[in-house]
Amino acid sequence: MNEPTTHRKVALITGANKGIGRAVAEQLAASGMRVLIGARDPRRGEEAAAEVCAAGGHAHAVTLDVTDATTVREAAREIEERFGHLDVLVNNAGITGSGQVSPEDARDQIPSTVDLDMVRSVFETNVFGVIAVTNAMLPLLRRSPAPRIVNVSSAAASLTLTSQPDGPMAGLPTSAAYMPSKTALNALTVQYAQELRKDGFLINAADPGYVDTDINDHRGYLTPAQGAEVVVRLATLTTDGPTAWFFNADGPLPW
Repeated sequence: MNEPTTHRKVALITGANKGIGRAVAEQLAASGMRVLIGARDPRRGEEAAAEVCAAGGHAHAVTLDVTDATTVREAAREIEERFGHLDVLVNNAGITGSGQVSPEDARDQIPSTVDLDMVRSVFETNVFGVIAVTNAMLPLLRRSPAPRIVNVSSAAASLTLTSQPDGPMAGLPTSAAYMPSKTALNALTVQYAQELRKDGFLINAADPGYVDTDINDHRGYLTPAQGAEVVVRLATLTTDGPTAWFFNADGPLPW
């Protein structure tokens, strides 16, 4: 699905020093892109970038906390000064709000008893942070001949799936924070895609699946590399690819 280019493509992945973000960075670097490892912790970002480079890729660390407007602005400035453009943005950074626990144990998100501050913090990262980073990077993405944005979502964002009493999400506690934040992220994906399709942007949401990461206390059955595959596929779409869609590894998902 990769397109030939006359310049080295540049991709920014937020939350990329570990987990799915790190795997996305590794796979995009292996495809020939220059990857920018967005990380809140500069040391961890540098370590991840060094390891991608040691494997033969081209990577650079970018200090980026999606909830910190200063680091978002500085990241955009640094990318402009060093590379002049951006071809791919993967909004991967996200939190559950419950800490490192399995989804079955996230009972602090039950709507009738949830702490409102938790909901605010989750939306701050998973929704408002995506808006902040996307808007800061849009001028750089507009310089690309084939700009792509991928928002890392979850099957838990699907109102169709979560509303089924006997559906695939039926065994999980109801959620007032994480699941609604990903539903909002999907809605944002559609709105950005509709606005920017005339400018050649392809913008989609990706469900990586139940991946073994810190966010679910390593209960997932997929590896980060497996979860990254759908994200990478959407990040490397050709010009006739879809926009304003929601995909997992098997194809489109219901909203």
